[in-house]
Amino acid sequence: MANRIGLKVAAIVLASASVFTACSTPAAPSAGTDASGGATKTLKIGVTFPILDQFLQKVADAITAEAKAKGVEVNIVAAEEKTDTQLGQVENFVSQKVDGIIVIPVDTDAAGPMTDAAKSANIPLVYVNRKPADLPSGVPYVGSDSLYAGTVEMQELAKLAGGTGNVVILQGDPANEAAVQRTKGCNDVVAQNPGMKVIKTQAGNWYREKGQSIMENWLQSGDDIKVVCANNDEMALGAINAIKADNKKLGADGILVGGVDATADALAAMGAGDLAVTVFQDAAGQGKGGLDAVVDLAGGQTVKDYVDIPYQLVTPDNMADFAGK
Repeated sequence: MANRIGLKVAAIVLASASVFTACSTPAAPSAGTDASGGATKTLKIGVTFPILDQFLQKVADAITAEAKAKGVEVNIVAAEEKTDTQLGQVENFVSQKVDGIIVIPVDTDAAGPMTDAAKSANIPLVYVNRKPADLPSGVPYVGSDSLYAGTVEMQELAKLAGGTGNVVILQGDPANEAAVQRTKGCNDVVAQNPGMKVIKTQAGNWYREKGQSIMENWLQSGDDIKVVCANNDEMALGAINAIKADNKKLGADGILVGGVDATADALAAMGAGDLAVTVFQDAAGQGKGGLDAVVDLAGGQTVKDYVDIPYQLVTPDNMADFAGK
């Protein structure tokens, strides 16, 4: 799904890159061999991200590491969250006649033209992290089930709250499938708890500062809030900042805050007793899986339409297992 506070300097540098970054490792069989096992050309893969924030940078790093291991050249660019820029990047990859394309879409409802461009040129295409709407068969998606993430997050929050209290939802970008599905998961669980009610939902577009400003406004409204179900850790951390600034308690005796991603900052907040729950999204697994899928397609192999990289619930009891991941 999914998370987007900006390491924008890195994104801008990568967005301007026009030369493939060569990997020195000799070509592995899966990265370019003929039927007899003899070496052929080194595969060139174009990758476009919406932005390189704390989470997506991990996905990019995993793509780079797996490419090096396979002897594949990758060119990673970022679209600065602009749909038209990302389409142009895909069209540039097509004109460069790359051997495969990986896309983490800016807008999952506007991925069709990118899919069409790659398919028209017979270039293997794989989507990672964010699943486009109406994705055609034969174009794999490598990622995680965002409905599951929102569901297990809210289930844990409901358990900690004793199944009672008002809930607010900090939604990511509504144009992203992850935001829609994680929000649905939160709502579905609340609907199963008669003592709970969603009183406010607002899009913070994945950003910590927006999550903070929204939470500040909610607190100023005077509403009695027991649970914050945030679509990602960044917005959850923003909400925590606002709650602390308003001198309100966090946790079972105050406001319970949950997020998704299990970033380093989120785990630190959990260790401090501020974040009640998060859900680990395997950035490295998604990046590696995306690179493996596009290399397999370029080699004429079949790849499943959906390659699942499972989410995992993270609580104070098991958070140590996710440090550094």
